[in-house]
Amino acid sequence: MKYDVLIIGSGPGGYVTAIRASQLGFKVGVIEKENLGGICLNWGCIPTKALLKSAQVYDYLKHVDDYGLKAEAIDKDFSAVVKRSRDVAEGMSKGVAFLMKKNKIDIIDGFGKIKTGKKVAVTDTAGKVTEYSADHIIIATGARSRQLPNLPQDGKKVIGYREAMTLPTQPKSMIVVGSGAIGVEFAHFYNAMGTDVTIVEFMPNIVPVEDKDISKQFERSIKKAGIKVMTNSSVEAVDTSGNGVKATVKTKKGEEVLEADILLSAVGIKTNIENIGLEDVGIVTDRDKILVNDFYQTNLPGYYAIGDVVPGPALAHVASAEGITCVEKIAGLHTEAIDYGNIPGCTYATPEIASVGMTEEKAKEAGYELKVGKFPFSASGKAKAAGTPDGFVKVIFDAKYGEWLGCHMIGAGVTDMIAEAVLGRKLETTGHEVLKTIHPHPTMSEAVMEAVADAYDEVIHL
Repeated sequence: MKYDVLIIGSGPGGYVTAIRASQLGFKVGVIEKENLGGICLNWGCIPTKALLKSAQVYDYLKHVDDYGLKAEAIDKDFSAVVKRSRDVAEGMSKGVAFLMKKNKIDIIDGFGKIKTGKKVAVTDTAGKVTEYSADHIIIATGARSRQLPNLPQDGKKVIGYREAMTLPTQPKSMIVVGSGAIGVEFAHFYNAMGTDVTIVEFMPNIVPVEDKDISKQFERSIKKAGIKVMTNSSVEAVDTSGNGVKATVKTKKGEEVLEADILLSAVGIKTNIENIGLEDVGIVTDRDKILVNDFYQTNLPGYYAIGDVVPGPALAHVASAEGITCVEKIAGLHTEAIDYGNIPGCTYATPEIASVGMTEEKAKEAGYELKVGKFPFSASGKAKAAGTPDGFVKVIFDAKYGEWLGCHMIGAGVTDMIAEAVLGRKLETTGHEVLKTIHPHPTMSEAVMEAVADAYDEVIHL
């Protein structure tokens, strides 16, 4: 069968690209070897948020006295929490199936392998191979949990994020290796549910990509919640021969052996680019990524790549934006290249973290003279009333021209607040314009305006 656009992978890159391509009048097919929606909908973004919501509600119930309420016999059902998460994921996957049907997009079940001549060979579960062709082939095969030689995952005692979402029983203790978004979100979930959690991080700060002020506040908050943190540390070896796992951890003080029921490896991702025909057709890769231009064209005409398989942030919203940009360019529309300096990042632990743009350290390294402002949620009426006063908003401006260089938030609900900074930076908003934009009271979002006021020495409520 011949298509205008054929997409390999149906994650938030693939399925969004397919829908936009269909809207533009293309005949579209999507090849998927597992579940519609990919990792994000089935094993990542969505089901993890369902788990975290259950943990949040459970935490609220345990602290119901703080709100002048009474409740007795508070307990949890771990298997029911996991089931709810899976039900949410299944529902979202069905939603994608509906969107595919609505937009008249063909779903091709099986494993896709690109071939020369703008063709893809698809092998189904029965082993039958069917060949399809298209004017434009888009690779959106995503990524999986990265495995280190000294941390081999057996799926039982040493696990990745997939197993962490569906453990049959709640472990009494867990070691989490890596403190990126995946690591700290699972650390928070299991700690909130009552598991004894230790985070081991190689870098000097946890959530190391964040502004240092955010990292320090986050470490204080999770330690207060009972999570143990080991920075400047690395797991050198694991022993799974006993009932649980023993991890040999190298620290500045020497080696230490940690024992736990489960070790979760959250040390990053590995792209799914093996055995999909890249070498056969001559598509160029570098350091586990497919090389593309600003509009996701590979070195081979008619072949494109988006999402986790190309250089850039491995985030669902980035993959979606890349796919839309790619097919709009194919359709001949006027489209701008994505500004990778204005991509928001979010971590959904408690407290939440959200950021966009430069950290203070990076801005100084770039040679800017800065105006930096911070506003703590402890001074926010809404945060105090909600019982969530931990955290702050930090803003960074170029002192000369007022350019909004970066915004960093930590606290309740900040992942829903960061879009103001992303939009403001897109529109080249200055600090003065943010300061003179009236924010509603009482809201958490007031903290953005107040932080800007602090940067310009006009803060009222500090």
